[in-house]
Amino acid sequence: MTAASISLKGKHMLTLADYTKDEIMHIIQTATELKQMQKKGEPHPYLKGKTLAMIFEKLSTRTRVSFETGMYQLGGHALFLGKNDLQMGRGETVEDTAKVLSRFVDGIMIRAYSHDSVVQLANHSSVPVINGLTDEYHPCQVLADLMTLYEVKGNLEGKKLAYVGDGNNMTHSLMIGCAKLGVSCSVATPKGYEPKQEIVELAKRFAKETGAAIVITNDPKTAVKEADAVYTDVWTSMGWEEEQETRLKAFADFQVNSELMKEAHEDAVFLHCLPAHRGEEVSADVIDGPQSLVFDEAENRLHAQKALMVALMADE
Repeated sequence: MTAASISLKGKHMLTLADYTKDEIMHIIQTATELKQMQKKGEPHPYLKGKTLAMIFEKLSTRTRVSFETGMYQLGGHALFLGKNDLQMGRGETVEDTAKVLSRFVDGIMIRAYSHDSVVQLANHSSVPVINGLTDEYHPCQVLADLMTLYEVKGNLEGKKLAYVGDGNNMTHSLMIGCAKLGVSCSVATPKGYEPKQEIVELAKRFAKETGAAIVITNDPKTAVKEADAVYTDVWTSMGWEEEQETRLKAFADFQVNSELMKEAHEDAVFLHCLPAHRGEEVSADVIDGPQSLVFDEAENRLHAQKALMVALMADE
């Protein structure tokens, strides 16, 4: 690989807030190189003999398949551990689980509800811990999102991403990731569904350093105005199903459709972390139309996570 050498050994990936602009760009550039190698059929067993434990409190198509396939392509092995496969689900402490797994494996990916549980796991693990999603953050998805933008837009600094929908874990990680790379991020949510204020303030501090802007509004058109990318997510995330009817009413005016996309730049792209509910947060003509990069974005989960795992787990 030719990406500039930046050592990330000894780090965890809990949130992009813990990474510098150069470190994030190193992962993205490495991901593009690994993608090219995979497309050309060039072997790249940088994690030969390594094992990744994958803990899933929440199930996922993209997270499991991308990490498992990624480890295979890197020459390593991924071990799926559902919530009923661990003693942690039957009373063993997170601390003890972290210490035991650290003796067996070279890295741990966890997809959980509580971000505090992931932090606790990392605090007691002697191997890298990767946040595959919590209720607070989704950094691996945003690495893939930023990689996708990098592929189609080139230089990311000075670009604008608009997010329309729920102020959730995706919003939090998008704000931070964009701010770190100098990408302005404008977020539109219904009243009462804004992202957490402390995370907004954190992203604004990072944005000051890169010249980006973080804007929170309740008007989708204001957010999308002159955007280079328009992003949305499901209105009812996993674990909030009991609020579905309330949310459908609250978000009725926040659908990303062809009319809203007209507010963005003519060459703007549409992004979605998937799974998507056509007819709710996005219209079918947008997600299945020429501006949509959702499947490129989904594929890039594989490449971005491979780059992250190499950075954290490969022998120097």
